[in-house]
Amino acid sequence: MTLQQKIFWLRLATLVGLCLPAVELAWRWYSGDLDPRPVTLATHATGDWAVVFLLLSLAMTPARALLDWMPLVQVRRRIGVAAALYAGAHLLIYVLDQKWDLIVVATEIVKRFYLTIGFAALLVLAALAITSTDRWQRRLRRNWKRLHWLVYPAAFVALVHFFIQSKVKIGEPAFAAGLFAWLMLWRVLPAGLRTRYLGLVLLALGATLATLVFEAGWYWMINGIDPSRALEAYLDPELAPRPAQKVLIASLLVIAAVAVRRLAVAANKRWTKRYIQSSISSP
Repeated sequence: MTLQQKIFWLRLATLVGLCLPAVELAWRWYSGDLDPRPVTLATHATGDWAVVFLLLSLAMTPARALLDWMPLVQVRRRIGVAAALYAGAHLLIYVLDQKWDLIVVATEIVKRFYLTIGFAALLVLAALAITSTDRWQRRLRRNWKRLHWLVYPAAFVALVHFFIQSKVKIGEPAFAAGLFAWLMLWRVLPAGLRTRYLGLVLLALGATLATLVFEAGWYWMINGIDPSRALEAYLDPELAPRPAQKVLIASLLVIAAVAVRRLAVAANKRWTKRYIQSSISSP
């Protein structure tokens, strides 16, 4: 299979994967599986998928470097645009919940902090999606990179919105924040450490610790719960897996995937070398 064919199938698989959550949600809504609160559940689902795809788009750069597979660059833009579309659907369904009363929606966005920052993140994601094309990249030149750097604060703000909206049950936003911490820590690591196993181990420890801090700190600041109680929950096997444990598992899976990829590449090179040598030595 040629490189162009690989890119074609990768793009197609990515497009299908990006559409599946929307199709599944629409079917559940149509079949009544979301009753008795279809609008509320759909609002939360689209917001969750917006965060998932936003983190996934940020993961493409380290994935390309760690797996040494350039075609991943070809789908990063699509995933980022999908994140913006799901965030837009998140807002539209909220407007539907308000019976299309835009005055009420605007008032709520201004009055409620978590809606204000969520709307701000949506505006940034929309701007990044619109200017993601090659034409806009040529038009903006150096300013294009400066504009798209805003994806990092937008992701941070989106996660804060996720935390506030989740209220007491912050398991999912804490896990997402831990993954975001991993992605940001990877970017600030020295270039020589980013693809080494030592760097990946440091990332696993750093992201896990950051998740613990996010979770315990949130419970302490918002709910007044002693941070030690949040940490004690990690000793209870019935509450496993906790957000930090999930982040650690995800980090270890990254290390395992990198190891498998490198072993496969090394085995392929060795097989190719032996094949060439045997072909040359044969009469």
